[in-house]
Amino acid sequence: MNPEMAAGLATWGPIIVMIAIFYFLLYRPQKTAQKRRMSMLDSLEKHNHVMTIGGIYGTIVDLDDTKVKLKIAENTVIEVARSSINSNLTKEKQA
Repeated sequence: MNPEMAAGLATWGPIIVMIAIFYFLLYRPQKTAQKRRMSMLDSLEKHNHVMTIGGIYGTIVDLDDTKVKLKIAENTVIEVARSSINSNLTKEKQA
């Protein structure tokens, strides 16, 4: 290996290693979690028991592409953004 190639490797080697570390430790797990969350949001159905990001438990009464109506108590229905659903407790209980 000639001295110019060794100097280039010494300069760019650590940067390439850092990029690989960031990819495997940050980007891939975050992308996987995002896909799992989108899958959960797409699988929401009426009568599912869910929890919102704010910690409100409820049962889905109606839903569309952007909004979800949750029954949180007798005669109490609230409307929240679909993206604010944190977990589908019905699916977790089945699994």
